[in-house]
Amino acid sequence: MHTSTTSTAALEPWSIEQLQQATQGYWLNDKKPAGQIKRILTDSRDAESGDAFLALKGERFDAHDFIAQVAAQGCEIAIVSRPVDADICQLVVEDTRLALGQLGAYRRQQNPQLKVIALTGSSGKTTTKEMLGSILSRLAPTLVTRGNLNNDLGVPVMLLELRPEHQYAVMELGASHQGEIDYTSKMVQPHVAGIINIGTAHLGEFGGRDGICRAKSEIYAHISETSIIPAADDFAETIRAAVKTEKNLSFGAGGEVYASNVVLDAQSSTFTLNTAQGSKTVQLPFAGEHNVENATAAAAFALAIGINLDDIVAGLEQAVGAKGRLNFIPHKDYLFIDDTYNANPGSMRAAAEVLAQQQGIRVMVTGDIGELGSSAAIEHYKLGRDLVSVKGINFVVAVGEFAPAAQEGARSTQYGKKMQAFLNQEQALPFLIDLIETHQPQPMSFLFKGSRFTHMETLMAALMEKL
Repeated sequence: MHTSTTSTAALEPWSIEQLQQATQGYWLNDKKPAGQIKRILTDSRDAESGDAFLALKGERFDAHDFIAQVAAQGCEIAIVSRPVDADICQLVVEDTRLALGQLGAYRRQQNPQLKVIALTGSSGKTTTKEMLGSILSRLAPTLVTRGNLNNDLGVPVMLLELRPEHQYAVMELGASHQGEIDYTSKMVQPHVAGIINIGTAHLGEFGGRDGICRAKSEIYAHISETSIIPAADDFAETIRAAVKTEKNLSFGAGGEVYASNVVLDAQSSTFTLNTAQGSKTVQLPFAGEHNVENATAAAAFALAIGINLDDIVAGLEQAVGAKGRLNFIPHKDYLFIDDTYNANPGSMRAAAEVLAQQQGIRVMVTGDIGELGSSAAIEHYKLGRDLVSVKGINFVVAVGEFAPAAQEGARSTQYGKKMQAFLNQEQALPFLIDLIETHQPQPMSFLFKGSRFTHMETLMAALMEKL
């Protein structure tokens, strides 16, 4: 289990008593370490003197196998769910995965000064989280979920980084099964939390959007102050029914925090942010209508924890996108848009609208979308149909197992010739090079997007290298 958990700042040390109290474990043969524990980590490669190594067990790995190795690296403590034959102090717990959660929850409880926001949703979580990080970090030290540390292992890993100077925390919560958000939001204890949207990501695991809504709505059981509701979502009423707090705040069309006078430019947008505190113009350094929606969501979360409108606007205007999230990269005479971090059907359509705003010949290069279960073929068919129908897109190059399904969808429209399908990146690359040569010297804009496992950034880098 190699999740990088290192942070540059010194963490709050743990005492032996705290470690035992949090996990309810026992020291093997009553052999306890001396002194304080500087950090708890799950990556054996980083373990050193002063650390406690927590041995996770997954389907395909068992970190108990690395305990002799971490002992050799100078690590004096291992948190284990079974004793291991190694010269190291061992805190034996019932289940190391649950112990990680207990340690995260303990650290959260030790920081009562903290104002915590938690958010979930099918798309836009990361961008909304980054926008909130930008708003709050201007005001005080803020802990923000890094990367995709948003599941039952990632959330406690983030909580272990809490320090006394943190005033705010923005926690992104993901769900790949029922009960996961219930578990992580209980651990996080948010003051303000809510769902951004219910899309079609993870359809396979939940058997449909109703199931996704149920799973995400678990967040509403653990909020101490204000619940955030997406007013314009198809499932808004179902979401409202899950709310348990007296106070709630809605965002989006028909909500209390909403955008008007929206102007979408090629790489940015301008809109009026309307709130109970008044209205302000926002110059947002993000393209696409979906990012205006993400900004109104971020504004609602920030308002609910008492941030004033001027600070919200300043934070939104300074926000920076996460890597692989609609990053604009000019390269020679071409524009490359790197949106390769992840994909679901909703974000794929939103990305197409952004590409349609760009200059020259516009080419969308898509990889497969994962986690759609038995709906995968039909969802890719619908996607192919919709992407070629976006006005302003000249070519769609679909790559992967479901590219033929997308091409069938494209052919059900009058724009079928816009789409080319390839089973792998090696086959797609010569076509893309040929496309560039055919259209020289015209300007061209390329957008690359796919689910994480498709590594569409590899194809993008290969094409850039050939130019």
